[in-house]
Amino acid sequence: MPSRTSPFSPAPGPAAANPAPVVDLDTGGVIALQPAVRGENLSSVLQAIPHVTGAETRMPLLLPLPSAVVIGGSAALAPLHEALRVRGRRPPEVILLVRGDFARIERRALLTGLTGLRAAGYLTAIGDLGAGHVPLDLLADAAPYLAALSPALMAEVPRDRRRAALAESLSALARELGVHMLAPAVAGEAQLAAVRSWGVRLAQGPLLVPGPSGRVHVPLPVVERGPAAPLGPRVQDFLLPAVTLPCDATAEEAVAAFGGEPSVTSVVLVDEYQRPRASLDRGRFLPAIAGRFGHALHARRPAARLAAPARVVPRSTPAIAAIRTAGHDPARVYDDLVVTDEMGRCIGIVRVSDLIRHVASGAR
Repeated sequence: MPSRTSPFSPAPGPAAANPAPVVDLDTGGVIALQPAVRGENLSSVLQAIPHVTGAETRMPLLLPLPSAVVIGGSAALAPLHEALRVRGRRPPEVILLVRGDFARIERRALLTGLTGLRAAGYLTAIGDLGAGHVPLDLLADAAPYLAALSPALMAEVPRDRRRAALAESLSALARELGVHMLAPAVAGEAQLAAVRSWGVRLAQGPLLVPGPSGRVHVPLPVVERGPAAPLGPRVQDFLLPAVTLPCDATAEEAVAAFGGEPSVTSVVLVDEYQRPRASLDRGRFLPAIAGRFGHALHARRPAARLAAPARVVPRSTPAIAAIRTAGHDPARVYDDLVVTDEMGRCIGIVRVSDLIRHVASGAR
């Protein structure tokens, strides 16, 4: 079967420590990395962070987090904040996937903790949907960026129609709630076909890991004419994690942020309040640095000198309106749009090509 490929360099060390890429099935690109966590506690998460925060990659992170840590409040979360700070990671680049059974008596503390994480700028996620003890109304109350199906549920999908129906219904529920769905543990093409049929865009698993060449191969879907997609989505439905740097970052730091992963199409320069001030487009910034005398002229000087004003859209902006915003400057039509929350903080990016693809598919 034909496939898309996405270059990805595994972290050094034993195979068990290699991070798992989170793959966008529409584009074949890697949008985040999840480290291999060997235990069920915060200490295990902290030990895994260095494997995905080295100088070789600035990809956004997906970190599994025990629910007990979130319930424990600020004191329990402080070691995580500090570990990410030391490794130079900013909250908008991190998706915290809260896992574990959720007891009703701890619900208020859990929601308070999730609210605090969002206020700090993290993207939040709820895991183990479909097999763990996760009340469905928690998705409405917690309003996470992402929900992840249970790996145990996914393992049964190819051979159990009832569980496949459950996974499909959970995916539809997440879509109606404006929550991205992640399908983990995708090990075969039958699972991948099912995931695509549910409208799930993000996936990870043994089928989607780098091969000997260091590239992720994503089998292409069989093209079938189906009903037109509903019109009128908002940009938050296409939100991807942003790679961010402080406004005073050097061009050399920006080069490291882009790294060797072409999925990183832009770097957003933010102020101390996470508000976007400028953006660096891969297609213009890297050639400027690589050109004759480019490194000598720019490397140790502020990257903002080579940046353009961030093209900002609130997360509630309709996709059609966002495309019109992109078209205001013909020279930057395909630059990523920076999505902000109600406080004007960067919460991610949207690729204009994704918006155009969705609108075009609905017009057929």
